[in-house]
Amino acid sequence: MKRDELKNSRRWVVKLGSSLLTNNGLGLKTETLEVWVSQIMALREQGKEIVLVSSGAVAEGINRLKLQQRPNSLHELQAVAAVGQMGLIQAYEYCFQKHNTHTAQILITHDEISNRGKYLNARSTLRTLLSMGVVPIVNENDTVATDEIRFGDNDTLAGLVSNLVDADVLILLTDQSGLFDKDPSKHSDAKLITQAQAGDKTLENYAGDVGVFGRGGMLTKLRAAEIAAKSGTPTIIASGLEDNVITRLEHGEELGTLLDTKIGHVTARKQWLAGHARLAGDLVLDDGAIKVLKEGGRSLLAVGVINVNGNFRRGEIVRCLNAQGTEIARGLINYNADETRKIMGQSSGNIESILGYVDEDELIHRDNLIIV
Repeated sequence: MKRDELKNSRRWVVKLGSSLLTNNGLGLKTETLEVWVSQIMALREQGKEIVLVSSGAVAEGINRLKLQQRPNSLHELQAVAAVGQMGLIQAYEYCFQKHNTHTAQILITHDEISNRGKYLNARSTLRTLLSMGVVPIVNENDTVATDEIRFGDNDTLAGLVSNLVDADVLILLTDQSGLFDKDPSKHSDAKLITQAQAGDKTLENYAGDVGVFGRGGMLTKLRAAEIAAKSGTPTIIASGLEDNVITRLEHGEELGTLLDTKIGHVTARKQWLAGHARLAGDLVLDDGAIKVLKEGGRSLLAVGVINVNGNFRRGEIVRCLNAQGTEIARGLINYNADETRKIMGQSSGNIESILGYVDEDELIHRDNLIIV
């Protein structure tokens, strides 16, 4: 990706770290929050969709509870995060409402990402919110997360969210100017690495220590970029201390470190779907549905299915076959096998009357389907 291509990009995931939002880890800097919101609104005025991944809940909880230091035990951190999350969302809601823009609170744990059904639910919800003109504000669900399933930092979460929404770019804003070849606080000749390849393990040699007020550091940002790159999303690590950094990045200014990826969104998703050897079931399609998939590049609807094989669950990968048994496509199914059998051959408008509910109008959305 070239810097000037950001002007034409559509969907951004922006992650703000605790050091940019809080008063030395104790409470939110509301006036600073308003500056960030103004920059995000400037992007929206350019037609961009923004998903915000925000830290700050624990810091705000510490301030509200008047604690002298950050707790160490997990249950105390969970309680503090629960209190602070109220203040964090209130502050964002207040700032965005000044611009007549709605926000949505999204709390995620690793379970929502690793479970394919929940992954699809989270993906659908986020994409629907964006289509409604809402700004989703995502945070780790610290209150229920355990040591085994917690992300450990919002950098990793931001990388995973980029996968969820097929982001065009991930922006990780921190109190550092980017990745340097040496520690700039110790070496005056340290040079900023302006561009590199996401996933290059040699870059980890340049990562410094974890920040004081957050759980992440430069290493987690490199790994977040590697996660984002798996779905074809490049990452920029830049300093949130720079004036109007988001706006300047959108204009193509060379700030921070760009971690690029060799593959685009479509290629990455096709590689992921095509690489699955274990398929959960089969859908046999009529000739009309096959033509629509091959020539129209559209989603698979229930009306085009004439037979269902297997006992798959929502979110699993199934094959799409012609009447002779030849695979013509595969993708992530939006309904389980029993539901699919009930609605096959039916128009999307009949799904609710048959099942009593509608998860999606499509059996397989075109974004989750590949022709083989």
